[in-house]
Amino acid sequence: MKLINKSILTVAITLSTASVYYAQQVQDTVTKSKDIDEVILRGVTDIAKDRKTPVAVSTVKAAQILERQGNQELVELLNTTPSVYATKGGGGFGDSQIVMRGFESRNIAVMVNGMPVNDMEGGTVYFSNWTGLSDVTSFMQVQRGLGSSKLAIASVGGTMNFITKSADMKKGGIVRLGVGNNDFLKTSFAYNTGKSDKGWSTSFLMSRQSGSTYIQNTDYESYAYYFALGWEPNKKHNFQFTITGAPQWHDQRSYAPTISDYVRYNPDNDGTPDRTYNSDWGYYTNAEGRRVALSNRSNYYNKPVIMFNWDWNINDKSKLSTVAYMSNGRGGGTSDLGRVNGRGLTALVNNQPYFRDAQGLYNFDKVFAENAAVNASTAGAGATLVRRASINSHNWYGVLANFQHKINDNWNFSVGTDDRYYYGYHYQVVSDLYGAQGYKDSNNKNIAPNVVSQTSDYKKLSWNPFGGSQVPLNERVGFSNDGEVIWYSGFGQVEYTKDKLSAFLQGSVSNQGYQRIDEFIQDGVTVQRNQTVNRKTGFKNIFGYNIKGGANYNINENHNVFANVGYYSKQPFMNTVYPSNQQVVNPQLTNEKIFSAELGYGFRSANFSANVNVYRTQWKDRALRRTIQVPDVTDAYAEMNGITEIHQGVEFDATYKLNKFLEINGMFSWGDYYYKGNATGTTFDGNNNPLTVAGTSNTTTLYIDKVKVGGTSSNSIPQMTASLGATVKPVKDLSIYAGWRFVGKLYSSIDIATFSNIANQDRGVLKLPDYNLTDLGISYKIRLRDANQYFTVGANVYNLFDTTYIQDGATNNFVKGVGDFKDIPSGATAQQQYSAYINNPNNFYKGIDTTNRVFFGFGRTWAATLSFNF
Repeated sequence: MKLINKSILTVAITLSTASVYYAQQVQDTVTKSKDIDEVILRGVTDIAKDRKTPVAVSTVKAAQILERQGNQELVELLNTTPSVYATKGGGGFGDSQIVMRGFESRNIAVMVNGMPVNDMEGGTVYFSNWTGLSDVTSFMQVQRGLGSSKLAIASVGGTMNFITKSADMKKGGIVRLGVGNNDFLKTSFAYNTGKSDKGWSTSFLMSRQSGSTYIQNTDYESYAYYFALGWEPNKKHNFQFTITGAPQWHDQRSYAPTISDYVRYNPDNDGTPDRTYNSDWGYYTNAEGRRVALSNRSNYYNKPVIMFNWDWNINDKSKLSTVAYMSNGRGGGTSDLGRVNGRGLTALVNNQPYFRDAQGLYNFDKVFAENAAVNASTAGAGATLVRRASINSHNWYGVLANFQHKINDNWNFSVGTDDRYYYGYHYQVVSDLYGAQGYKDSNNKNIAPNVVSQTSDYKKLSWNPFGGSQVPLNERVGFSNDGEVIWYSGFGQVEYTKDKLSAFLQGSVSNQGYQRIDEFIQDGVTVQRNQTVNRKTGFKNIFGYNIKGGANYNINENHNVFANVGYYSKQPFMNTVYPSNQQVVNPQLTNEKIFSAELGYGFRSANFSANVNVYRTQWKDRALRRTIQVPDVTDAYAEMNGITEIHQGVEFDATYKLNKFLEINGMFSWGDYYYKGNATGTTFDGNNNPLTVAGTSNTTTLYIDKVKVGGTSSNSIPQMTASLGATVKPVKDLSIYAGWRFVGKLYSSIDIATFSNIANQDRGVLKLPDYNLTDLGISYKIRLRDANQYFTVGANVYNLFDTTYIQDGATNNFVKGVGDFKDIPSGATAQQQYSAYINNPNNFYKGIDTTNRVFFGFGRTWAATLSFNF
């Protein structure tokens, strides 16, 4: 009720504000670009140009975002792009995942106005930190493959660049209200002053959304703000200051349940899976006797970004573009920590979940009762079961500069630098005691075991754009280590353009210095891997470089061909430099090597356009770390090394404008992604102790040669996608659009236990069922007397036919054969066990074993919007 009241108040304020401007007469103060609809920040961005830049590219404009996003994740709009697969992940707000040409987001360069935003320690991108982008994005451009960015970034799979509106866009504003399934409610207000006679301009936005997603107990609350101040004193100088942020909290579904659990806990008891089922929450009874929902897995974060851009037109041939930025992010994610009476939250007793009720939810009353009986002061360390929050905060500062010079009509060059400093804070605090007196921790070796009773409320959002202070050391539990990264690089590019030919050659060099700081070890005393280690490791500097080039040739007005090729020597991520969360540098440290080549063809005419691309990428010496699920073990993980991957495929996309009433678009992509050679894997529990999950050792050979590439984090990778869409405009200002898409050759996540067995190599990664989805939407503008003032009413239905499908898989449990069973002495023979198994339909779902853990996609959902432009 509190959320609804807040939202109604927000609606009232924004609509009241709109009425003030309702009668305003407005006009453009800037000239529209031929390429995009809005004036944008472009100083250090690298925007691909059609029939000139030799890369595979797709662009989504602001109008399409506003019209079709509704309550979807922003990256889901890219699902009609060849070789792109975006899902909602576990289903929590902002928990989306994206794959491009078989590469996950940590190996896709994600940028905002040309500024890299991938985490500097691990390359990850949390889209929940960027939910406000949909309100301020002028367009987002996806460059598949090498891309055209000059920066020293390893865009192995591609580049996603979100281009935001600048302060000097046209004068006017917009008020929007959105509603949808599961109490989705979004309100926003934005206004732009336009540019004054003296060159000043401002733009700002405020928005709020709340509700829950299609999944059980995934409540969330999110805000977004954006402010831009521009000043263009003359034609030589343009200054832009922007600040944006999106503080949010959301409850999650992080664990992928088994298919059999989706069916078992379906309240309809009709043998079908309950796609909304979430095993990461439950109920407890409060002091008033009321049952209260409680989530074990939640996320909260605020990552404001402050940028200052300066474009200096030195003369008619030279230009210098500079951006300085900072981002101090604060927040983390929750899960359980500790054991009560020797049992963790996922403990099994007699092969049954000990802390779950008949609905498959956590029985927190049982946890609270057992915790209350423990004296935390006299009990051993970790003897109570609590919810912890893993803090993943950071301070990030950077500067980007790009100097461009036109030599003559054919040649130009650019040089620049990309320099960054990053300090990451990583530690755990107690988030909820689950009825315990406190939690005793003994991991800080510099103090005696201490009981922590201070808790933090993840729903109390921080709005401080400068971050704020950190929690004292004596209130931290589990671990406390910081990561410090110094990055500096230089880049250069030469371009040649003459008549029908355009070509470029780029190169960059970079140094990444990594230092790990562990606050819980004893400086100069603790021994790790037979070495005495210090609190600070000192910086490990790693050199990397890349070189790439390409050319485009316009055969005539209709046809063009292009090619590009490149090589990256990519520095590994921090957890590979310092493996197993320890202070010792990896003795086998080596750069990852990526070689990629691509050929493309394009056709353009008045009514029809099409593109065909063929690509191949080889990735050697890849190292990765992934969380693994082990019964009654929290935060277990695996480190895999020596991986080689081959990604190759064909892409096609086309648009046909039959007439002014009908436009048809479609795409098809086919890929062949596989591992080349075997690799090694090592497993650990959450306290970095060796953990054996297969065989007799925690280190094993991974038999993955010629196995299809699978996901690395309870996610899947498809190798075939297709889409077909149509937009009908029967009358002016009315738009009806429908889209169909197909996902096939969908492979589950790779897991270390399966491929430690050479017998499973021929089976490969589990192939999930293909699926088809259909979406439908409508939009209508109601124009007023003033051409600049109009209402827009829109509605979208996603998964129109309520298709049940698996979007992501986390395991590789194949349908068993007779050989998977053994005779039981004085019991059933292997053949009898197999017959009982194979003849039981409850053991299978669409041809796969129901012991597999998966994420089902959302059922039918909807969203509607009402907006007023003035």
